[in-house]
Amino acid sequence: MAALFQPLSLRDLDLGNRVIVSPMCQYSAVEGNAQPWHQVHLGQFAMSAAGMLILEATAVEAIGRITPACLGLYSDDNEAALKSTLEVVHGLNPNHRVPVCLQLAHAGRKASSQVPWEGGQQIPDDLGGWTAVAPSEIPQLPEETAPAALSSDDLGVLKKAFVAAALRAERLGVDALEVHAAHGYLLHQFLSPVANFRTDQYGGTLENRMRFPLEVVKAVREVWPQNKPVGVRLSASDWDTASSWDIDEAVVFAKACEKIGVDWIDVSSGGVSHQQKIDLKPGYQVHFAEAIKQTVSIPVMAVGLITEAEQAEEIVASQKADMVALARAFLYNPHWVWHAAAKLGATVTVPPQYWRSEPHTVKGLFGDTSLGMR
Repeated sequence: MAALFQPLSLRDLDLGNRVIVSPMCQYSAVEGNAQPWHQVHLGQFAMSAAGMLILEATAVEAIGRITPACLGLYSDDNEAALKSTLEVVHGLNPNHRVPVCLQLAHAGRKASSQVPWEGGQQIPDDLGGWTAVAPSEIPQLPEETAPAALSSDDLGVLKKAFVAAALRAERLGVDALEVHAAHGYLLHQFLSPVANFRTDQYGGTLENRMRFPLEVVKAVREVWPQNKPVGVRLSASDWDTASSWDIDEAVVFAKACEKIGVDWIDVSSGGVSHQQKIDLKPGYQVHFAEAIKQTVSIPVMAVGLITEAEQAEEIVASQKADMVALARAFLYNPHWVWHAAAKLGATVTVPPQYWRSEPHTVKGLFGDTSLGMR
């Protein structure tokens, strides 16, 4: 069997294969509430036969949204709207229910921004924005309004917000959680000296910079059911030579996450420095995942311009990573897993309504199916 299509277990959660639908912000929520767009968007991936579907970054408080149109899980209305969405998603492929993971997030100083297609710039308070919060009063861009620095009391409140969102996710029947500590958002801001200028126990040394993100992860792990997995997404490099946050520090953080009960590490990069210089090419972040995999015993997920079945198979087969996560490739082709299975000689389980789409050249792709047609 192709390595990409071998099953994987994360605590009691069984994944049918190693292909993951990566979180993809849709900027289509209203006051944090999921909309019909989310049902359609996520529904196509529920029928994708992927190993797991990770929902877009979901803010744990209103001011933690990247944009006013970002998804949230900080209110009863948010919970009710997402419940309706997940009921639809879970019902679409009963023969193979794709596990759903919810990504807990907080944008920190990157909050209060316009949606990308409207420029993505910071929204001033008087135009519907809000004052962002961060480890230090350092803006994402020099010309932007600086965020408010979080006090020790604020950090306690924030940890409770992550915990409250995790408890809401459990009521929703979510299968797994991922804590977002990447892409220049709040927890990454604590990890990186680019954004963290604190002089207390949460700033300065690597041990101090890791302290708050680890406290959040630990608090989430403690309230999340022990039989369900928790992952962490991290940026393995700031791609900025002026920053010490690189693969070496990321490895230390990944090992600390493993020690407190994290079940996988989702390895991305960048997002915190406006001076980052990234060498974009197919699989440009895979070497970060490989480096972390060599130092931890939990599964590692590779992301970043992974688009071809043969490319994904090589990553898993050569043990550079245990899973691959795709985002843009799924937006372009929601049936990416089907096509990958056809290329690699694997089978996938799809809704019977789609059995007739099986190409004659790959009979058996959908398993042992039969249609009684009139």
